[in-house]
Amino acid sequence: MLSRIAASVVPFLGRLTTSAEPATFPAPGILVANHTSLADPGIVLAALRGMDVEPVILAAAGLWRIPVLRYLLDRDGHVPVYRRTTHAADALDKAAAALEAGRHVLIYGEGRIPCRRDAAEAAPEAFRSGPARLAAASGALIVPIGQAGARRVTSGSRTKQVAGFLTAPARRPRLHVHVGAPLQLPAEITTASVAAHQAVTAAWRTAAQHLGEPAALVA
Repeated sequence: MLSRIAASVVPFLGRLTTSAEPATFPAPGILVANHTSLADPGIVLAALRGMDVEPVILAAAGLWRIPVLRYLLDRDGHVPVYRRTTHAADALDKAAAALEAGRHVLIYGEGRIPCRRDAAEAAPEAFRSGPARLAAASGALIVPIGQAGARRVTSGSRTKQVAGFLTAPARRPRLHVHVGAPLQLPAEITTASVAAHQAVTAAWRTAAQHLGEPAALVA
């Protein structure tokens, strides 16, 4: 349901294009994306639905406090992440179960939106260990996903985010999602986290290049 909603709404917010490398989606796979804006989960879901992929999402547990959204999240089997609590590890167990059941899982390696007020592109921040630990527990390949342009829809202060969302249909910023080639992460968690971060950064750089963003050259 969320994927269908995203696929219906995103075209009104901006001009979405996608690209993918061959043999992108192992089944099941851990989809790891960069996180820059409140808008980018919907943009990534819309892009993936166009590729016939509708993943289980690991998302901040606070989203489950919104009544209608909670119903949609539970209906589709998405997984709440209770950060900095004793229940945080439960999310990875549920994600591993979804992989075992044949579902793709979408996880954000950075674990947060960067604290920036501008709308420019920037390379992903260092990853937390979640993607690496999930890959180690499940044996699944990761699929790096880079998105660019979401900060043109909404970013900055709360006032700017609301204004950005309301004016996006008139501005129709360009958005791009690039799906990279799948890879098997090494067993050691720290090394695996670095490898996942490098792969997602490369995918983000490709997405930014599609939009002509100068930040695509940032290492």
